[in-house]
Amino acid sequence: MRRPDLIRFARDAAAGNPLRTFLLVLAMAIGVGAVVVLTALGDGARRYVLDEFSSIGSNLVIVLPGRSQTGGFNPANAITSTPRDLTIDDAQALLRASAVHRAAPLAVGTSEISHAGRLREVTVAGTTAEFIEVRRLSLAQGRFLSPGDWRRAAPEAVIGAKIRDEMFGQQPALGQLVRVGDRRVRIVGVLAASGQGLGMNTDELVLVPVALAQTMFNSNTLFRILVEATSREAIEPASAQVGEIIRLRHEGEQDVTIITQDAVLATFDRVLGTLTLAVAGIAAISLAVAGILVMNVMLVSVTQRTSEVGLLKALGASDATIRNAFLCEAAILSVAGALLGFLVGHAGAALIRLFYPAFPAYPPDWAVLAALATALATGTLFGVLPARRAARLDAVLALSRR
Repeated sequence: MRRPDLIRFARDAAAGNPLRTFLLVLAMAIGVGAVVVLTALGDGARRYVLDEFSSIGSNLVIVLPGRSQTGGFNPANAITSTPRDLTIDDAQALLRASAVHRAAPLAVGTSEISHAGRLREVTVAGTTAEFIEVRRLSLAQGRFLSPGDWRRAAPEAVIGAKIRDEMFGQQPALGQLVRVGDRRVRIVGVLAASGQGLGMNTDELVLVPVALAQTMFNSNTLFRILVEATSREAIEPASAQVGEIIRLRHEGEQDVTIITQDAVLATFDRVLGTLTLAVAGIAAISLAVAGILVMNVMLVSVTQRTSEVGLLKALGASDATIRNAFLCEAAILSVAGALLGFLVGHAGAALIRLFYPAFPAYPPDWAVLAALATALATGTLFGVLPARRAARLDAVLALSRR
């Protein structure tokens, strides 16, 4: 039997029982589609987290009060008890490091903002003019905090986009006097909408000079210090220099935790990449189930088509021809199921992107290729046993069966 005839024979055999063929193709399609969609979710989560963390700034080194013994970072431990708190003097001292380009102290607390009878609770962040450059933020209106002496508590504030909409509506915000806590400050700028970053939603943030924030909260400590290294290559030297400066200032005590942006990105990339592989492996189990279904149905098919196999052998078909015919049928069913699953999986990923535009749910190429190859290999592998059983049938006995 020539190869085109073999393929035509397998195709006609598959088409002869449409319900059986549909169920086999559906089982294989579900397996491939599950792999494509779940890996799209896993890889999309990895890309989303990396993009979000990258957007908070470049070449970033974060200094937190308190020593983390495990080397990890938990947001719940952002404020910790420490022998010596971080201060404005500590932040200014970091500017002496050769690998440090900028530093921005940050004092954070909650308070209330009120204007023209409107009142709402807000997060107040005390910082300096360098903060907008370190965090790579942009202004929608006005200017940022005034540069100069970090200890000067100028009565000015920059507000987030959501605060501006809720407090002022269609009225201009620039130049307006508002009360933040027990202090009256003038709005000098409005941040462009940017969302979440470093655990704070900048759209709901009120930024004031760091000295003013410390006065409002009756504290001289800092929540953290954001340091920008001079280049990507200088991140590790900057981290080492920052640690040494803080250690010398804190009487030889290494009582801070230093987090580098590259280290966090690498950790997220590694963890979420492993998660994507694990999810793909779990989804691939359905392909094995589909392969077993192929084997069972093909075994039933051999029993039902015994007389047909006997007739082929009587006409001179060899064992290899019979075996190849059944293997070809299993392969055709697997390919059809894999292609349908490929389309279904991409459609599912497209729906995720449609409903969640910010989530980059694109299936990785390796996962798609692996799913297609696994589906074909599984269907063909589990088709070997039925094909061998059909090839071993005796022609006379097979023709005598009904």
